[in-house]
Amino acid sequence: MRLGVNLGYWDRGAAAHDMVAIAQEADRLGYDSVWVAEAYGSDAPSMLAWIGALTERIHLGSAVMQIPARTPAMTGMTAATIDTMSGGRFRLGLGVSGPQVSEGWHGVRFTSPLARTRDYVEIVRSVLRRDRVAHDGPHYELPLPDGPGKALKLGSRPLRSEIPVYLAAVGPRNLALTGEIADGWLAIFLSPEHAGEQIGAIAAARRAAGRGTEQDPMAGFDVVSATPVVLVDDVAAAADLLRDYCALYIGGMGSREQNFYNQLACRMGFEEEAARIQDLYLGGQHREAAAAVPLEFIDETALLGSPQRVAQRLRRYEDAGVTTLAVATGGRMTREQATATLSILAKVHQSPAQ
Repeated sequence: MRLGVNLGYWDRGAAAHDMVAIAQEADRLGYDSVWVAEAYGSDAPSMLAWIGALTERIHLGSAVMQIPARTPAMTGMTAATIDTMSGGRFRLGLGVSGPQVSEGWHGVRFTSPLARTRDYVEIVRSVLRRDRVAHDGPHYELPLPDGPGKALKLGSRPLRSEIPVYLAAVGPRNLALTGEIADGWLAIFLSPEHAGEQIGAIAAARRAAGRGTEQDPMAGFDVVSATPVVLVDDVAAAADLLRDYCALYIGGMGSREQNFYNQLACRMGFEEEAARIQDLYLGGQHREAAAAVPLEFIDETALLGSPQRVAQRLRRYEDAGVTTLAVATGGRMTREQATATLSILAKVHQSPAQ
């Protein structure tokens, strides 16, 4: 299992420069990859290009670039540019976001997300191969049939014609699509104890699509778990630092009817707690919603406690099938705390006891 770092997205002041410094430290420590997100603030490609210019070896991943934010051709251009300028270090993570961001921020209807993703990935890969892009799908038609446009191919020659594509997926159907068409899965709130069904859905789809090997359909597939790590000896105190983050996703993401993270918590056995968190959060009681997040949920989906406890629990992820553990450094961590965490985790990961 490789180690990565998930930086999330910056929001205020010097936080962006902190992210660069954390990425540089991860590069120095030999971390495999750094992942950057976007919502409706900072964008992932700009941050990754900046980080790529200031690092040497670490791979650069978007977790995620939002599908409704860009045409697939634009995403293909961006992927080719960052990958070429960084010497082949880019990994393209994609996600449909949710109805609030898709419709409220980008003005794109949140309909048929699976079919839209399939169309999108097909076009992106066609761009990177430098095909003349012609696509007649349910969501994208290129070129338009009633105008002067013609099928074009990428005007520059990318370093690689195949760039790994990752999908952010939570629900069963999206997991199956990920196994069928992607090279990796971007997981959030992954519980090693509950990951078997999720990874099983990916493996079954890969086997049906003839991907991997006959013996191991997951061969060559990267399971990336964005996992918060809080090295505070008191587990309850460590969990308290993640309550706001958990409440935001379980209670406030998407809509009441379409919150994939709330549904995930329900599948993990926290139905009553998830409903209460959502009611409180959507009612504007954010502090109460955070307090309602069960300690058990946080402890299952994060690495909390002393370095010794984290070392003992780290192996659970590898045993579950995670191939890249992306340490989430957002929330209330300072730059110094984040870099110290990366250093300690690197030593723990390399320890013979692990």
